[in-house]
This record gives sequence, structure tokens and C-alpha cells, in this order.
Amino acid sequence: MASFLQVVKSQRLIFRRFLHKTTSYETNVVFSRNFSSSRANDAVGCKGAKAKGKNIVLVDGVRTPFLVSGSDYKDIMAHDLARGALQGLLKRTGCPKDVVDYIVFGTVIQEVKTSNVAREAALGAGFSHKIPAHTVTMACISSNQSITSALGLVASGGADAVIAGGVETMSDVPIRLNRGLRKILLSLNKAKTLGARLGLLSSIRPKHFAPELPAVAEFSTNETMGHSGDRLCAAFGISRREQDEFALRSHTLADQATKEGKLTDLLEYKVPGKPLIVNKDNGVRVSTLEKMSKLRPAFVRPYGTVTAANASFLTDGASACLIMTEEKALAMGLKPKAYLREYAYVSQDPKDQLLLGPAYATPKVLEKASLKIKDVDVFEYHEAFAGQVLSNLKAMDSDWFGQNYIGRKEKVGAIPMEKLNTWGGSLSIGHPFGATGVRLVTAAANRLINEDGKYALVAACAAGGLGHGMIVERYPS
Repeated sequence: MASFLQVVKSQRLIFRRFLHKTTSYETNVVFSRNFSSSRANDAVGCKGAKAKGKNIVLVDGVRTPFLVSGSDYKDIMAHDLARGALQGLLKRTGCPKDVVDYIVFGTVIQEVKTSNVAREAALGAGFSHKIPAHTVTMACISSNQSITSALGLVASGGADAVIAGGVETMSDVPIRLNRGLRKILLSLNKAKTLGARLGLLSSIRPKHFAPELPAVAEFSTNETMGHSGDRLCAAFGISRREQDEFALRSHTLADQATKEGKLTDLLEYKVPGKPLIVNKDNGVRVSTLEKMSKLRPAFVRPYGTVTAANASFLTDGASACLIMTEEKALAMGLKPKAYLREYAYVSQDPKDQLLLGPAYATPKVLEKASLKIKDVDVFEYHEAFAGQVLSNLKAMDSDWFGQNYIGRKEKVGAIPMEKLNTWGGSLSIGHPFGATGVRLVTAAANRLINEDGKYALVAACAAGGLGHGMIVERYPS
């Protein structure tokens, strides 16, 4: 793709300024030529998602409304939201609690009091203490991982019915004491004499009271995801106008889907301790391109193109889905929505290719399923940033990228926009880090039914240069 090379070259001078100011890394090249490790990125999956020859199905999935952090969920903890999702799923499916063999939840910013939030939510929702539960974390694909962990349990014969979900409460992130102060306090706890204690207390300085906030940057690169998004847009030549148009599309489609009652995965959620019932997402805002164009760059100033309007926002919410063997579901009189078929995980260089997970996961999962782009009726891609989605689409439609970075003879193919995120996406609906994967898979299944399709492809990027892709097949009517 000649334009890709030209864009990288032309942007080098401009971005040299802000890269020098905002990162300690020496390179300005968006993609290094030394790509042997990325080409060989590992992918794992469940072949056909079969449990000893039996199909595995998604019975249904639900979620609490996704709310902008600091709004109606600001006073509750993550396990409260997760409990609500679990209870809502049981009510929606009619599945008895004692049928569930295992519960897996994803989360990213963990509450220290409930580090295994899956277990606490399960107990709070009234599940037997005999039902095991564990929590996984994989950045923005944490609940994707909870789903595939559930598939593994079922495929191995270790369970017939598993609930997979995810939760995130960004309204109340854990803020730690300064590490220096922590060391003093821990030593104080061990001190055996009054003199030792007084000596430790006298060593406390004002600097020790500076709190430690959760990281907003990649640990390995010290670069924020928004910064990476700006570099990606520059590399692929994605303009500010294109990003704003895609973001406006997401909000418009989400607003339309909400008004038409298509977002059937939504639950009514009673906020604990308040006479408040939440029944819709509150981040959907249909603006105008004129208003969006007036916003300043959010990360790289003044050259960046990622703004608050074309990036996903901090979100609180929880999701859950019921995964079973087809045999078990039918024996219970449940009507599945979809088969969960192939899946793949990929990883790239977190500095140069942090947000390109879908571009790598898509061809891998298609190949595993013996499908091509044209065979897929529904695409549900995570929208971290408008430019991130557009860059992935451009990469997949590039022979040059396919040959040089994915190791293919030709491009993956162009994804028709009329099949992509037609009910909105993370830009508009919201993105609770640990809960989005279940929303994507559930939306894919619901769209297949609504749009009379057969195959859906779900894909997402995640911090650390990670990515996930999955094939969902509509259950026969």
C-alpha cells in the first residue's frame, strides 16, 4: 500500500516534535521492519468449540445499562453490578441456579476488597457456595477471555453450563498510598519497640502522601492508548474528519437501535440503596460534525486527531451470558441463540501495533473456520477509538500490509460498512473494560437473528498489543 508508506514518511517530521516531548522511545517509525516475532504471533482457539463432539451454544446474554463513570453507578462497587447481571441473566433465561456448574468474570481495575469479583458476585446473587467461580483479566478483552475460558471448561467435559461475564466500575478505582509510605507502615507493623516505631514515624515526609493512581499508560512503553491511537491514525492516513464521521455514525446507530428496541440485552438495574432504576445507556449523544470539529485533541497537542468525541469514554457496567452444551440446553427446554465456534487470540508489539488486534485476529479466525470475509453477515468490532477501527479496516484491505505484516499473499479483504456495528458500538454505548466482550458476542447473536444472517465475526483489540476474534453462528430457527 503505497499511500501507507507515504503517510508514515510525511508524518515523521511532524510527529518527531511531539514524540520527543511525550515519550522516551527513540523511534519515530510506526511499524518497525523487524517483525519476525509479530508475524509468528501465537493464536489459540477451540477447534469447532466442541465438547467431546457436542456443540457449545450461547443461550443468551444480558448487561446492565452502560453508564458514563461518575453518574448513577458512582456510589456502588463492581460486585453490585456483576450481581445484577447474574440475577438478570437467570431471570431472562429461566435457568435455575443449581444448573450452573461454574462462573467466570472478567475485570481490569480490580477492587482490592473483592479481588475475585466473580465469586463475590455469585454469592451475592444467591448461587450455592459449592459453585466455583474465578476472575480473569486481559485488558479490554477480559470478558472475551471469560467466554473462551467457559468454552474450555465445557469442551473439556468439566462443565455443562457456565456463566461468563465481566464488570468494570471506573467511578471508584483503587488509589493506593505512596509506595514509600506503604513500606514505612508495613515496617511499623513489625516494629517491636516504641523507639523503633517512633523512628519510623519520624521518617515520614510530605512526599509520602502523594497517592498512586491506576496506570493510564502501557507499563512496557509508558505510552497512553490515546497516544498510540494518534500515531496509528497518522500511519494509516485516517483524517480527523473521518474519525468524527465514524464516531457520529456510532452514536446515530446506537440512538436508532435504542429507540427501535433492538438492544434487547439491556436489563433494568435497581441501584442499591437508592430509589433509582436505570434502564438505558446514558453515553449515547448524537451531535454534529461541526460541534465535534471544535474539540481540541485529547492526547497529542496540537497535532493529534483523537478527541473526546471520537474516543470511547470511561464507563461503568456489567454483562453476563449463559454458555452450555447444546444437548443440555435442549434437554432443559432452552432455546439457544447461537453456536460459539472458532476463536483466536493474537499479540503484537505493544509500542508499534498496540491497537491492531482485529487486523491480525480476523484472518486467523476466518482461516480456522474455513470462511472468507464475504461469508460473514455480521461484524461486531470493538470501538476503542474511531481511528483505531478505521485503521484496522484499512490494514485488512491492504495487499501490502497483508504481505509484509500478516504473512499473506494478499489482503484479508474489505469489510462492508453496512455489516459493521449497525447498532452502535463502544464509542457510543460505552466501554466498561471488563464487560465489553460479552456485549459484542451477545450483540452479534442478536443481530444475526434480527438481520437473518448465519455467521458473525467478533473482534477486539486490548492493551498490551493483544487481540481476539471469534466466529458466532446463528442457531437454526
